[in-house]
Amino acid sequence: MRVALDAQLEVGTATGIGEYVRGLVPALRARAIDVAVLQSPRLDPWRFDRRVLWDQVLLPAAALRARPDLLHCTASSVPIVPLRLPLVVTVHDVAWHRVQQHTRLYARLYFRDAMARRFRAARAIVTDSVFSREELISCVGVDPGRVFVAYLGVDPQFARVVRRPNDSHPFILAVGTVERRKALGIAIEALAGIPDVRLVSVGPTTPYEQECRRRARALGISERVVFRGYVGREELLTLYATATLAIAPSLYEGFGYAAAQALCAGVPLLASDAASHPEIVGDPAALIPAGDVGAWREAIAAMLADPATARRRAAERRSEAVARFTWDSCARETIAAYEYALGAGSQ
Repeated sequence: MRVALDAQLEVGTATGIGEYVRGLVPALRARAIDVAVLQSPRLDPWRFDRRVLWDQVLLPAAALRARPDLLHCTASSVPIVPLRLPLVVTVHDVAWHRVQQHTRLYARLYFRDAMARRFRAARAIVTDSVFSREELISCVGVDPGRVFVAYLGVDPQFARVVRRPNDSHPFILAVGTVERRKALGIAIEALAGIPDVRLVSVGPTTPYEQECRRRARALGISERVVFRGYVGREELLTLYATATLAIAPSLYEGFGYAAAQALCAGVPLLASDAASHPEIVGDPAALIPAGDVGAWREAIAAMLADPATARRRAAERRSEAVARFTWDSCARETIAAYEYALGAGSQ
């Protein structure tokens, strides 16, 4: 089987989708799938006009040149004009239908409305969680029989992290793009009532960061809120090794990479009880009511007050998470979608 795979969001400051491509491609190849990686290294995928150029012009041309059996679009966007190729698309979440109403109209028309129509025409769809599968079916109206769930893998480097938290300088780690739905502001509000600990945010920025900075200044804690921006893999692993605890306060996640990475790295974790987090995190004790500042403050303070217990629980859950979030498992489920698209899905 030869698959043309859209890898454009691996370019530049690759976030969760870039991580997805990096892990999935070698795992597919290890299972004897011939993968043609489609990518334009000089094209910035984070500018809307260039993303559309890639999706609608450069990607279709590259896919046809690759002469594959099917095209796999990995970033929740696809060519609008149908190609003479079976199409498989990974839809990571339906945030454009649920929590992105504040974005520009042209972006909503493209990523929400235009893509929904094309998703319905795809031979097969892959989602990152059962939650995202049900959301997609509800919001877009796709045929449930064509939707496959493939949990994302977590790079084995996270499983090899040697924990060495510094109790003299404790910090809370929040990983993810600083955007409204990630709800970093909730953590900042909670931090105001907890002395002697820093909050370190790691991830690409959006205008929401300025709102978070203003709130930290108003609360008098700006010196304890650190925005590191996008960091490389080695620095990220060091942060997971040394963090006192990790938080994922997001209001909407199709999978929840920050939570999965923390679990695999053995970091004590608190996550919101929203969207896919209950499915991915699994432990009710680690789930905090989304948006409830008081509950977050209480949970963080309790974990900081008894770090030994928090670390023991994290260590106990680590091996289960490492076994659960593997790229080989993701590849296996993805191949099932490919086979459906080329077999039953084409009938």
